[in-house]
Amino acid sequence: MKKIFYLMAFVAVAFTACQKQPIVPLYPAVASKQSYNITLASSDYALLPSTVYASKTLSFNNATDAQNYIPTILNAKYPSKVAADGSTAVVTYTQSALSFKLTDSTYADVAYTLTNADYLLLPGNKYTDFSIAQVLAWLPYKYPNPVANQLALLTFTPYPATLTPPYSFLYLNSGWKEIYTITPAQYAVYGLGKYNQFTSTNDATLPAMLGALLKTDLTIQDTVKAGDIEYISFNYYGSDKNTYQRVIPLEYNGSSYVAPTTSVAAPLNFIKKSGAWQYVQPLPVIPYTLTAADIKLIAASTVAPSGQLTNLGSYGDFESAWTTAQLDAAMILVLTADFKTPATNTNYKVTYSAYSGGADVPTSLLFQWSGTAWVAQQ
Repeated sequence: MKKIFYLMAFVAVAFTACQKQPIVPLYPAVASKQSYNITLASSDYALLPSTVYASKTLSFNNATDAQNYIPTILNAKYPSKVAADGSTAVVTYTQSALSFKLTDSTYADVAYTLTNADYLLLPGNKYTDFSIAQVLAWLPYKYPNPVANQLALLTFTPYPATLTPPYSFLYLNSGWKEIYTITPAQYAVYGLGKYNQFTSTNDATLPAMLGALLKTDLTIQDTVKAGDIEYISFNYYGSDKNTYQRVIPLEYNGSSYVAPTTSVAAPLNFIKKSGAWQYVQPLPVIPYTLTAADIKLIAASTVAPSGQLTNLGSYGDFESAWTTAQLDAAMILVLTADFKTPATNTNYKVTYSAYSGGADVPTSLLFQWSGTAWVAQQ
């Protein structure tokens, strides 16, 4: 009897051991739309073919290469088993600093002195002087269609008066930013004060010379961290006898400033269509600033409570009581009246004055025309 029991137990164990174990799928049975926001890591660049230089340098030389090769990474990282058509990805990548190049650096082309009329381009401004913050808000109105790495060397009446123009502004990573500008006193440190410019004879030592000037500037040294990149604008007389305003990026390594090897580029957008990832071209932007007639149109409407509308009609700005829905309705009212044949696949950037902290602040909202209606993008 005992032998029969042992035999039955053995058969049961053997039968269990022969049974197939359930397979846990690596991917969901049905892919769905996904939304990714990633920064490429070294392992991501390794997904590229070995013949692609970025697989070794772990960076792209320019945005065009990034647009062409990142889909290969995304197809390997997020295949159709994971991400269905319609999935999107915002990808930040590393770009070789050696690829940085000004679109135009001839001094006569980039240097500009503001006129009285220029100051009034900034909505709500009534004065003929600017702070740095106001210049940054004004630049999109003066240069509505900037290109990557566009430089503007601006002279303006400063507020407060302790500011000492000219100042350099660089259109970098899809936005204007103030960058470091070498002053006459700094040229004089190297005996270059007569013309206030470096020359082609300084080419070999320019990074070291500029880095040494940064290290003596406490406004920089008090806040700089290892890995920070400073863009330095300086006047330059070339061997071709032309005068330029040039920009060199320098990276702080913790003790000194050196030529950077890489920098973080502006994110790119991708979408999956027909089973493959592809680059999405940014939509064109049409800027528009509300006029006095637009304010009158809104004040006479019913898009907000009567008290807010009366206040708007009296002062021309939007107080904090306006909700997002009310603001959207007001801007759509204006867009409907002012753009009779709007374009699709285009962002309309509407700028208005928002009353905040005792002052008018230029504020913008984005809208798109769907083909049948205006749609807020915020």
